[in-house]
Formats: sequence, C-alpha cells, structure tokens
Amino acid sequence: MTLRACGFIIFRRLTQRPFPDHVEYLLLQTSYGEHHWTPPKGHVDPGEDDLTTAWRETQEEAGLGEEHLHVVDGFLQKLHYQVRGKDKEVFYWLAELRDPSIKVKLSDEHQDYRWAKLEEACRLAKYPDLQDTLKNVQQFLEKAEK
Repeated sequence: MTLRACGFIIFRRLTQRPFPDHVEYLLLQTSYGEHHWTPPKGHVDPGEDDLTTAWRETQEEAGLGEEHLHVVDGFLQKLHYQVRGKDKEVFYWLAELRDPSIKVKLSDEHQDYRWAKLEEACRLAKYPDLQDTLKNVQQFLEKAEK
C-alpha cells in the first residue's frame, strides 16, 4: 500500500527586492531522524481529502492556517519515492504567505524553521525531487511575474 502525504510549498515576497531575490521559501527541520528539512506536510487521515490534509498539517506543524495563506492556482506537484521500503507519494500545493512578517509556530515534530531563497532552500532540502519541486515553483512564479 502506498503512503500518501500532502502539504504546501509556502513562500513569501519581500517587496523591497526585485525578482527572484524577494522570494523566500519556508522549510521546517524535523526534530527526529536525520533532522531533514521539508515544507510542512503530513499523512492523509482516513476519510480526509488531500487539500484538507495539507491545511491541517500546515496548521499543526507551522501554525499557519487559511487566514495566513493564499493558495496559488495552477500549481500542484506530485513526488513519488520510497521510505523504509514502502512507496510514498506526496502532493504539494503552492501557497503565499499573506503577511511576510507572520511568525511560524513549530510543533514538537520540528526543531527549527528557515525562510530561504531558492539556492539555500535547495541546499537544505538535500533530496533531488524536492530540489526540483522548489525550482519548478521558482520557474512558475517567474512566469507569473512577467
């Protein structure tokens, strides 16, 4: 059986800088295992739809809810990989932080968070499929900016 998780790639715009220097991505560092960095995401509960999971997990892990985020239409990324010998798929929607000064409130699942420009975010993310997802977001935003 395939494990399924959903979340948001969250970004904020620092308006005083030109594109792409004004875009930063939110990554959370896990408090378990290898302490890897990922966007907020989590497993789909029985009977729960994917987007509801993304909202619930983002609220639980980062303290950000629908009042803090705007979902950007037209972007959905699916990742597929193995975790401890089991297939896992992750769906990421794209969301912009409405107020760039809002503070993130971490759950016990995470020990740190960082807002990072693309290059640093990719370095932190480590996994090639997540790095590619972040680059896809940047290209998507760049197209929309023009």
